[in-house]
Order: sequence, then C-alpha cells, then structure tokens
Amino acid sequence: MDFTASKAANKIILGGALILTYIFLYVPILHITLASFSKDIVWPYPIRFTWDAYSSLLQSSIYQEAFLNSLILGLGAAVISTVMGTLAVLSLLKYRSRYKTLILVMMVAPLFVADVLLGISTQVLNGLFLHIPGNLWSAILANSVRGFTYATLIIATQLFRYNWKLDDAAMVFGAGPIRTFFEITLPNIWPALLGAFIVTFILAFNNLDISFYTLGAVPTMPSVAWGSLRFGIKPELYAIAALVNAGVLLCLVVMFVLIRTGAAGFGFKEGRDG
Repeated sequence: MDFTASKAANKIILGGALILTYIFLYVPILHITLASFSKDIVWPYPIRFTWDAYSSLLQSSIYQEAFLNSLILGLGAAVISTVMGTLAVLSLLKYRSRYKTLILVMMVAPLFVADVLLGISTQVLNGLFLHIPGNLWSAILANSVRGFTYATLIIATQLFRYNWKLDDAAMVFGAGPIRTFFEITLPNIWPALLGAFIVTFILAFNNLDISFYTLGAVPTMPSVAWGSLRFGIKPELYAIAALVNAGVLLCLVVMFVLIRTGAAGFGFKEGRDG
C-alpha cells in the first residue's frame, strides 16, 4: 500500500510540475494572441474583438518590407545551413578519419559563442578585411554560421544509424556518386533535412543579435519590432508576435502530421536498416 501511495503521489507531483511548466511557457503566448484581437491591449479581458491591429500591420509598408526581408533571410540561411550541414555530416559519417573528433568540435563551436559576439566579429571581418557593406546577403551568411551548427547536429543524430551499404550497393551496380545520392541517399534522409531546414529557418527569421550588426539599414521583423519598443508597445507588435507564433506552430503541426501519417519518421528505425 505504501508503494502504491508513493507512486500515486509521484504522479501527482510530476503532473503538477508539468502543468505549471506549460502554464509558464504558453500562457504569455496565449495572452499576446488574445490581446492582438482586442481593442484594449493593456487588459484585453473580456475581449472586444477587432482586426485593427492586423489591418494596420498589413497597411504598413515598413512591416511589409521587414517581413519580406526576414523571409529572404530565413530561407537563404536555412538553405545554406541545410546544404552545408548535409555535406558535412555525410563526409563525417561516411568516411573514416583520425580527426573526426576535432572536426566535430569545430562544427559545434559556434554554439558556445554568443550571438552578439558572432554578429560583431562578422561585422569586423566584413568591414575591415573583406570590405563588404552591411546588407541582407552578409546577414544571411552570418546567420548560416549558427544555423550550420544546428543543422549539423540535427542531421547527424538522424543519420547516425543510416545503412551506408545501400550507397555501396548502388555504386557497385554502376550508379555514380551523384545518382546514388539523389536516388538512394536523399529519399532516405530527407526527413532529417526537412527538420534541419525548419529549425534553421525559424532561428534566422527571428534572430536579432546577429542580424543587427550585419544588416546595416535593412529592416527585418525583429529589428522593426525592437525599434518600435522605443515608442511604447503598440497593437501591431502583438499582431506580429501572434503571427510569428502561428508560423512556428504551423511548422510543428506539419512535422507532427508527417510523423503521424508515416510520411516521415525524422529518424531511422531498426526495420529500415535491414
């Protein structure tokens, strides 16, 4: 009886801790979302529904330009990070080298560098040595440094158990390296690449610290939102936050649907290696 009571008490404690964690994480997001639809953003309860914040957001040319720049920044950094991460992981796992540990440490090193320092160092490198002005393309490259690390880790964890004998068998039967990759490797590893692309896109789209030092006068959603705070919190900021959260949630829903339907496992099961 004591064991049963202790087990029940542990479940209650763990359940309560889980509920408190979810409240701490998601209640602010829910509050901002509700406030974006309310006429009173200070205390939106009870909600007096309105689309004014979203209408002002859509009519503002600065927000439209900032959204387009953030979209280009996120997509560009995600593509570069995913492609470079894929090449790095394939070469690291497929071929033997005594320097694998050193190479891996160098790949994950940007994780331990603050975004501010990464942005400042990129600005110094571009300005003093490469003579590249601050623009959207330099920001894409700077965000790709951090994104490459995340993409490498995500892809590596999924490809660790990949059966490289499939590639060897294809090449034995006459397929070249490029054909082997697109017809054998890529169809098996695309869920990992999709996961890396989504994560790196979200990181670059929402990044402020790195982009702030490399963009120059180019506006993005985080920089415009940060600049608007000097004049107080406006309803448009709540609408921006709600839309960004909705985009992130949509990405998570897509990944969940792919997993539930079996279209993607974001990993390799025992049966796939056989």
